[in-house]
Amino acid sequence: MTETPGARVRILDAAELLFAQRGFDATPTSSIAKLAAVPKGLLFYYFPTKSDLLCALVAERLDTGPIDPNALIEPGDPARALLNLATKLSEIEEDSAVLRVIIWREQRTHPEVRAKLHEHRGRVQAIVERVLSGSVLRPIAARTLHAAAAAWVAILTIRPLADHKDSPTDDTATDLPALAELICAGLGASALA
Repeated sequence: MTETPGARVRILDAAELLFAQRGFDATPTSSIAKLAAVPKGLLFYYFPTKSDLLCALVAERLDTGPIDPNALIEPGDPARALLNLATKLSEIEEDSAVLRVIIWREQRTHPEVRAKLHEHRGRVQAIVERVLSGSVLRPIAARTLHAAAAAWVAILTIRPLADHKDSPTDDTATDLPALAELICAGLGASALA
């Protein structure tokens, strides 16, 4: 089969759009091929099954990108540092239907997607830990730092961040500063001597 320049990317773009709109199960591969303007056979050349297409989409597009934790650190103000990170992640996720819709919907029925989301959360948690440890003014117990970072990641990944800010009935976005303060209050009580 002759490869068409850019066909693979067009297929991924079409799948991302259609999976976000309709869901994985409700999207036939013929619709993806049509939107990508490729023959259906070429879709299967790149992705032998529709599940392979979903896995490739998630693996290639679920990425926090290059985040410099040092740029987010606020010495003496770890709550502000957490909010800096939330803002940065929101900017990264803003244009991605993969993060906003597909991952959150498909993780329940596709173990590969759930595994990629778990990896993503692990990467974000490592960044949170670096940002927090650089922002607190005194050493804190590693266990407490890990728990605080896990709590912040859980807060940020309840739903995609883009949904938090777009929902007028959801107070989570406006509560982020209060939640950051709460997490950071727990850090102060666990400082190492």
